[in-house]
Amino acid sequence: MELLDLTLSDPYADVALDEALLCEAEEHEGRRETLRLWEPARPMVVVGRGSQIAAEVNLEQCRRYSATVVRRSSGGAAIVAGPGCLMYSLVLCRGERAELADVERMHRFVLGALAEGLARLGFVVEREGTSDLTHRGKKFSGNSVRCRRNHVLYHGTLLYQFPIDLIDRFLLMPPRRPAYRGDRPHGQFVANLDADPVALRATVAAAFQAQTPRLDWPRQRTEILVQRRYATDDWNR
Repeated sequence: MELLDLTLSDPYADVALDEALLCEAEEHEGRRETLRLWEPARPMVVVGRGSQIAAEVNLEQCRRYSATVVRRSSGGAAIVAGPGCLMYSLVLCRGERAELADVERMHRFVLGALAEGLARLGFVVEREGTSDLTHRGKKFSGNSVRCRRNHVLYHGTLLYQFPIDLIDRFLLMPPRRPAYRGDRPHGQFVANLDADPVALRATVAAAFQAQTPRLDWPRQRTEILVQRRYATDDWNR
């Protein structure tokens, strides 16, 4: 698997690049799988494809603190990202992996690999809800998936030095909550994993055997997706 360590300067392009990698793989002749690692330079809110922004996001606070709100191509609820939140994006070939036959098996495969890798760093990690990872009862990773015919995009967050108060500031209480959360507000439900960022990146790469540096990326397709979708109010709002 190829490893693409790339954060762009534009939050819309950063989210668009995930879809561009998926589209590129779908059109590629033969197998091409990629693990992308990235970390936004500024706080941003990323909402799920089906999210109702008014029900999940405090837009007044986002405007006050200049936090970009952008909609991703996968499902799930809104998240807050920024410095201290490692983002990972996996593009995997479904045809060659029985563990990707359905969404539940995708969750088990990806989250199981991450949990196993983090265990080697000394963390006891559990999967809770549909696709959360927790440590000592608190969520540090949320994940979502987008499926195409032959490939899947599985991406998520890994909080390690993130200012948790920003989540309370930018997000409302979600309308749907997993049972294990109860009524805990964001600040009591979410926590950082006290992991070294270099070790965390290496652990994620090792979990998926992403050893070959990827030097190219679908720049033109990303730019087109930004112009036609990700930077438009029609898509985001």
